[in-house]
Amino acid sequence: MRGLGVKTMVLACAQLALGGTMASALAQSYPAKPIRFVNGFPAGGPADFVTRTIGQKLFELAAQPVVVENRAGAGGMIAAENVARSPADGYSLYLASSGVLAFHHHLFAKTPIDAFKDLAPVTQAVGVPEILVVHPSLPVKTVKELVALAQARPGKINYASAGAGGMPHLVAESLQIAAGTKMIHIPYKGAAPAVTELVGGQVDLTFLDIPVLLPHIRAGKLRPLAIATSNRSSLLPDLMTMTEAGYPQVRADNWYGIVVAAATPKPLIARMNELLVKAIQAPETRDKLASLGVNGVGNSPEQFLAFWRAESDHWGKLIRTVGIKLE
Repeated sequence: MRGLGVKTMVLACAQLALGGTMASALAQSYPAKPIRFVNGFPAGGPADFVTRTIGQKLFELAAQPVVVENRAGAGGMIAAENVARSPADGYSLYLASSGVLAFHHHLFAKTPIDAFKDLAPVTQAVGVPEILVVHPSLPVKTVKELVALAQARPGKINYASAGAGGMPHLVAESLQIAAGTKMIHIPYKGAAPAVTELVGGQVDLTFLDIPVLLPHIRAGKLRPLAIATSNRSSLLPDLMTMTEAGYPQVRADNWYGIVVAAATPKPLIARMNELLVKAIQAPETRDKLASLGVNGVGNSPEQFLAFWRAESDHWGKLIRTVGIKLE
């Protein structure tokens, strides 16, 4: 029995070594066939723009087709589950939103996957700043004036979001907590209807992604008050940050990260990271992203995981404080 145990251990070690050798060989030859690059939102939106922009450069670097696949629905969870259940061979990438990775497990009693267990980080792709805007009819030009008006009219001012539990909703609630206001939340099914209603004057204000709001700001249809990131935007250099406005705790970068099925071998993830960081940080990619106010990142799997966990902790605390629960 003792001899059998030694033989079993030797066999297990040999299999482990063989598995590591095979994973390294796969990494060296990667990619050897087309790559599927999935996002969880409809074509034409910010996530689709980011996926296609990075995918184009990845195609040039990898010399293999990169097929963008839009699997919209359930706030990105349909796409997340699809990639989590795909073969762990590096050929199914998912551009996951902050909602899928950092919010949903706090918001829902049950989700189809556990993002931390079923998905593995490759790199943070981008950060998409959120901007606080108001309809021009609202008699405010600064965050301070907005807060004063909201405090003077509790329950009379409303704000739109792209859906309950999303980044625009959460950052607006963080402002409410910091400022002690009682504004009414009006959730919409996506950013497009929220912007349409705001431009039409049916709602008073919102926080949304800069690419969605920029055309309306430039056309004078919406008035920007502040950007919810630590740095000003080169596209709106005169627009102050929420920190400069006196609310450093109100921050929101609607980030996206690239993940794969959890069982993907680490040598393969390292090779994928190498290609994707080159694609994201290529000057032409960064310039194209920046043209819409999107900031390319591109970091290591370890750095991305640390950021992902920190974001989950930060927004999870806010979700519990506000008492947001979704079904």
